[in-house]
Amino acid sequence: MLLSKSWELYESDKKIEGFSPQKLKAYRLQSKLLIQYFNDVSIESVTTDHLKGYLAKSSEHLKPSSLAHRIRFIKSIFRWSHEEGYISKNPATKIKEPKQGKRIPKFSTDKEIELLREACFTPAEKALFEFMFSTGCRIGEIVSLEKNCINWSNRSAIVIGKGDKEREVYFNICCEIWLKRYLDQRQDKDPAIFVTERYPHKMSIAQKRYIIKRISSRAGINKEIHPHQLRHSYATHLLNNGAPIDVIQSLLGHEKSETTRIYAQLSGSIRREFYIKYF
Repeated sequence: MLLSKSWELYESDKKIEGFSPQKLKAYRLQSKLLIQYFNDVSIESVTTDHLKGYLAKSSEHLKPSSLAHRIRFIKSIFRWSHEEGYISKNPATKIKEPKQGKRIPKFSTDKEIELLREACFTPAEKALFEFMFSTGCRIGEIVSLEKNCINWSNRSAIVIGKGDKEREVYFNICCEIWLKRYLDQRQDKDPAIFVTERYPHKMSIAQKRYIIKRISSRAGINKEIHPHQLRHSYATHLLNNGAPIDVIQSLLGHEKSETTRIYAQLSGSIRREFYIKYF
């Protein structure tokens, strides 16, 4: 079986399993690169040494995190091919991801958040910014959000997170005010919570990123703010105000507590208080 055919079958299977469109899109790119490198040979003919050669060449221009992503894809498709009986031996079994130092996520200070708020000019910008910051949602979770997912009585929304899992997120009064103003001024009938300005239709991830970048450029804080940075800022804000790690984990929709615990390193003010208290 050719590599290209293996990918087609793998993709179909993972769609049924519930892989997110974003993950499949990222893996689709990895499959194209793999097929191109090996000239779409039979998957049975690919050996461990072949894969190591491909990854060694990749390591010359990829960051460790990007290389790790490539390895996860390779391990996944070859493991699946072996489990499905398309190859007799899995050549990716002994391939390991590169060791990566844990990086502290970038976040915005309280002052920077206020400057970003001031840099929001339109109700759409204010509603999007406040919703992203006060819920801590991933940008992909907001894309699929519709108006009927909002519960105004307790200021919450049901979003679909990673692994197609539903979770309830909450927003504050400031967000409620701007979200209602934004929705009340809209003339369209599109069910999406956020829509484009021209010919209103569901706003894409790229369009949301552009809006946050536009707000960031106006704020005058000497650094560009990315949507995921608002999620980090949300987690940091919760931690600095005393929220337990397990609560933050649940609100963020993290499967593993280790993913959430990295935010404990961000709370410099709290660590300083403990130092003064106990040293």
